[in-house]
Order: sequence, then structure tokens, then C-alpha cells
Amino acid sequence: MTLGMALAGTWFGFANPFLHLPLAILLLPAALVLAANRAETPGQAFRMGMLTALPGYAASLYWLVIPVHDHGSLPWALALPCPVLVGGVLAAYGGIYCLGIYLLGDKGRHPLALVFSGLLWATLELARNHLLTGFPWLTLASAFSPWSQTLGLAAWCGAFGLSGLLAGMGHALVLRGWRRLLVLPMIGLCVLPAWITSSAPAPATASVAMVQGNIEQGQKWDETLQTTILQTYVELSRQAVSSFKSDLLVWPETALPFYLQDPGDLSSAMRIAVAELGTPVLAGSPAYSMPLGKNEPRYVLHNRAYLLGPNGEIQAWYDKEHLVPFGEYVPLGQWLPFLTKLVPGEYEFRPGQNSAPLRSGDMAVGTLICYEAIFPELAQKQVELGANVLVNISNDAWFGRTSAPLQHLHLTILRAVEQNRAIIRCTNTGVSTFIDPDGRLRDRSELFTTDILHRTDIPLLTQKTFYHEHFLFIHWCYPFLTLGLLVVLRRRGPNTSA
Repeated sequence: MTLGMALAGTWFGFANPFLHLPLAILLLPAALVLAANRAETPGQAFRMGMLTALPGYAASLYWLVIPVHDHGSLPWALALPCPVLVGGVLAAYGGIYCLGIYLLGDKGRHPLALVFSGLLWATLELARNHLLTGFPWLTLASAFSPWSQTLGLAAWCGAFGLSGLLAGMGHALVLRGWRRLLVLPMIGLCVLPAWITSSAPAPATASVAMVQGNIEQGQKWDETLQTTILQTYVELSRQAVSSFKSDLLVWPETALPFYLQDPGDLSSAMRIAVAELGTPVLAGSPAYSMPLGKNEPRYVLHNRAYLLGPNGEIQAWYDKEHLVPFGEYVPLGQWLPFLTKLVPGEYEFRPGQNSAPLRSGDMAVGTLICYEAIFPELAQKQVELGANVLVNISNDAWFGRTSAPLQHLHLTILRAVEQNRAIIRCTNTGVSTFIDPDGRLRDRSELFTTDILHRTDIPLLTQKTFYHEHFLFIHWCYPFLTLGLLVVLRRRGPNTSA
């Protein structure tokens, strides 16, 4: 029963190819609480929790097979287990959650146990954000991203705190009698910010256009197609500026499949085209640098976003800080030489060091490249450095027509709410969209289509959220309050939960 609950809740709760039911995600923590109540030892609680969560996580990560097999050249025998292996990592946190509920014993029916349950879940998602290079995918709060009116609490306690509230709601659903009604004030707390928050007009706005080139992954790095790909983006941009007056044009991650920093025909053509457009362009491109250390490789690569001014000259750039393991570099590569990365090239990527927002007119653009949008601390850093708008450029062509692009989008939406910043999300094959600071989507592209999106009223905001102002304090509160509540509940008398 618990396994079926968790599987259905995880599969339908997160984006999937068939039917997305956000409320279903509450079945995942509910199933783990039931498993904890049936366990007889701590070890059994952990194992039952992990086995309960594993099928749902593995099923929701089915799309991992596509980039690993189709683009990483691994045989099916090695590609097919990948969702189970990565799902097993996420399920291990489910096992720890189940163990934590087990340790409450009969205090698991006390109202304070629901607070403990939520804090424990928030702590585990926070840990998952950092451990083993970090993989905060399939967080509970992201399931609710299509319902922007339920996300306001993320501006106060972050997405991990909102996930904790959802876990507490799932816990409440399996309690008996009147205690089950405790879910009602939790629902009220979830939607309260949307009722009481009034959006003040932005002090300034910007007009932004983005182009979705829809370049197939198999063609993207074909050197014979470099000119064709550049022409595709230039022509789309000409259509955009002929129809709309824009302060900025945005192209996706690695839209330029060549080294813009090198002199040559392609780089010259890009600069001339931007000058003809007369509009600043933010575009992704591979880049490289040459380390000076004795034992350093001759070249290291960077995943870069260039800002070109209206005269076509490079004004600034941002290099991706948080790289994708096995996509842009191989962890422990010196000991695991048989593993290859998915991105073609002789050299591995290195994180960038220049984090400052890219400035163009009134816009201070905080850049998040692809995978970086799933990490709260990176959006936090950009806003702290002065970003009044965020841009997420990405290439989700790796994932094909799966649920991964939507799961990625749903995580990105949370960054907008946490930081009170609009997000301009431009992708190669979709989903491209404008995200309001409250999490609402304004226009969006379809998967694997060529498209131009434009908006004239992108808010440029400077006001910071409570979550931003107390970022570290809030994150430290989760583990310390979890431990404190565990001690308090275990010391209470046997009749306090009656």
C-alpha cells in the first residue's frame, strides 16, 4: 500500500508525460509516515522508507536514459539503470525522513510532530542541495509551481521551507480523528501570502525579446552547420527587432557553437549582425582560458554567456559556476577514466569566477546558465550583487520530448518567488517563458518549436524578500530546530499525544 501511494504520488505529483496533479505529491510524505509507523527497528525504518520512495523517484527520472544513451554513448545495459541509481540517492533521503518519524514513536501523533516532520523534510532537501555536488531535483515545492498562488511562502522561508510545509500536510493526512484537521491551517498558511501580498508597481521596466532556435542536439556541434545555426538566430532576431522595440535580445545557452572570443569569420559575422540589429544581445557560447599553473592543462573550457552591446562589441560575460557532473566534467575522473562526459570536446569545463550581473542600460542581469537555476544560493548571490532581473539560458534538447524540461522549469519558477525577481528563461528547444516575481508565467513556447517571445513590461525590482535578507539564518534554522524538536518530543510524557 505505501509503495503504491508513494509511486502514484511522486509520478503524478511531478511533471510527467500524461497527467500532472500537484496535490498528489502529498502522498509521498504520507506513505513514508505510514512506513515509519510499521517499522520495528531504526534500520528497518530506513530501509522501508528508501524502498517506498525509490520506485516513484526512479520513474520520475526516467528521462535520464536519453542523454546518457543518445548523447553519452553508453549502451542500454548501462543507461537503463541510471534512473534507478540516481533515484536511489533521492530515496536515501526518504529513508532518513522515515527514520526520523520512527524515532518519534507514539509522539508522531502530537501536533508538534507535524512541525518536526516539515522541518526534517526541509533539512533533508537542504542537504540534498549541497551533498555530492548537489541535486535538488524533484523537491516537493516544485510540484506546486503550476499553481503560483500557492508559492508565496517561498519568499519567506524558501522553497525548502515550502516543501517542509507540504510534508507536514502529508503527515497530517494519515493521522486519525480530529488531528487530520490540522491540515486545514497548513493549507491556509500555504495560500496566505497570495491573499495579503499586494504587488507594488515596478520602479522601472524593460522590453525584452528572446529567440528559441530549435537546433537539434545532434546538429548543434557539427562544424559544417555553424554558419547555418548563426544565420538562424540572426534571422529570428531580425524578425524580433522589426516587430518590437527591445532593450535586450536573449539567445539560449551555447546558441553560438563556436568560440566567439577567437577572431574569425563567424565571430566577425556575429558582431556585424548585432551592430545591424542595434540592440544588445545576451547569447551563450563556449569559451576557454589558459591556466598559468605548472600542473594545469593547457586549456580549460567555460560555459559562457556574452553580453554584446548595440555596436556588436563584447561588453561583459558570465561563466557558469555550478557545472553538471558527467555533463561538463567527470567527478573523480582521474580514478574513473572509463567514464566520459556528455558534452563533446577534448577538455573539461571549469567553473567561472566572475559572478557580477551583466549591466545594460537600466538592467542588471543576474545570469543563471541551465542547471544553475535549480540552486537557490546562485540566484541569491546574483540578487545580492545587485541583479534587478534574472535570466536563465538553457539547452534542454538533451532530454527530448520528456518531462525533464517541465521539471526544470518548475524548479526555476521557485527562484523567481524566493528572490522577488522576474526571470527571462530562454531555451534552445523549450520551454522558453517570462516568469513574473510571483511565479506566474507570461507567454511560453512549446517544445521543439522555433519561436520568438517578447514582453514590454519586464519589472526591474530592487526590493529583497525576507528569505533573501535572512538566507543563511533560515537555512541554519532547519537542522537545529529539527534536532531541538526531536529532543523535546522524545522527552514528553507518554500521554501528551492523546
